[in-house]
Amino acid sequence: MISANTRYITKIGILSAIAVILMFFEVPLPMMPSFLKLDASELPAIIGGFVLGPMAGVIIELIKNVLHAANTQTMGIGEIANFLVGVAFILPASYLYRRYKSFKGAVLSLFIGTFSMMFSASLLNYFILLPLYQAVLHFPLEQIINLGTIANPRIVDLKSFIALGIAPFNMIKGIAMSLLTLMIYKKLYPVLCER
Repeated sequence: MISANTRYITKIGILSAIAVILMFFEVPLPMMPSFLKLDASELPAIIGGFVLGPMAGVIIELIKNVLHAANTQTMGIGEIANFLVGVAFILPASYLYRRYKSFKGAVLSLFIGTFSMMFSASLLNYFILLPLYQAVLHFPLEQIINLGTIANPRIVDLKSFIALGIAPFNMIKGIAMSLLTLMIYKKLYPVLCER
């Protein structure tokens, strides 16, 4: 007989593998800097967080980014950013959902997770991630802002880059992941909860 631990680890492994695959399918968004691309790789992590608990969602997010780092062009900074911002979405959403398991609870938890992701991404990029890109990759801030200006002429400095690039991108991503979660979670729940 298969133990509960083995089933738990297997489910995390399967969801992590799906997340890694989804991370390779990126879509650029209009009016956003070219390096901000939307993918659905948070979907398996949030579903794992809902079904298996918040720490499972964080583990899936971690595994996804560690495996993706083997194919990185950012010396791991992009994966660190993806992990931190993903956790800012997954942790509050899955924690709240575990306490309020209902459709309304899911909507509320995903709403709070989306705002947490947007707020965290803005602060992390302003204070840590963009300075890290500058220091490690020698990518001048002016070039980063210029990529934003090309996509949206109203982006002219770091603050407008955060306000008109980072924040709306993460809001859109959170809404997209929330809608997808609400559409498929109930269909996957019986499969993921099999004993």
